[in-house]
Amino acid sequence: MKREAFLERTTKETSISLYLCLDGSGKTEIDTGIGFFDHMLTALAFHGRFDLKLKALGDLAVDMHHTVEDVGILLGKALAEAAKGTAVRRYGTAFVPMDEALARTVLDVSGRSFLCFDGAGIDQKYFPGFDGALVAEFLRALSSNAGITLHSKIEYGSNAHHMTEACFKSLGQALRQGYAPSEEVMSTKGLLD
Repeated sequence: MKREAFLERTTKETSISLYLCLDGSGKTEIDTGIGFFDHMLTALAFHGRFDLKLKALGDLAVDMHHTVEDVGILLGKALAEAAKGTAVRRYGTAFVPMDEALARTVLDVSGRSFLCFDGAGIDQKYFPGFDGALVAEFLRALSSNAGITLHSKIEYGSNAHHMTEACFKSLGQALRQGYAPSEEVMSTKGLLD
């Protein structure tokens, strides 16, 4: 049985529909209205090897914040829903370089949300089509709604595109490991929460 979820979320600021299959191959159809964010989500899904279909309409006339955060909320909920009732390997770790940049992600699919993010100054960078401060907002929304303990660090870099892309790719790699099926619940308690 495929581990998948289809969710929708509509607020006064955004309207989002999302399909996620954890047992996919990295196929994507993504349209958030933010080209760079679409590129990052495509990299995330490809490296996570999950299929992702996402359509988001947001108040981009205001800015990108609501769209990015709400996508993080819905993707986090979809991860939790798709894995519900199944045993997963739980832990994931990935280092990903991209030219001069290096990012690290370490996570625990524990049911307990926590974010520790060090973006190496990415929050001070605005580059064409994206605001670096939104990387932390996305990660916070994702971890909170998926129930993941997430430690994400951009170790270093000078190009904001490379720094962000390494971060999203390392997140995908770590999610792939953490959500991999397991034969038993990976907890001495017998359950994750």
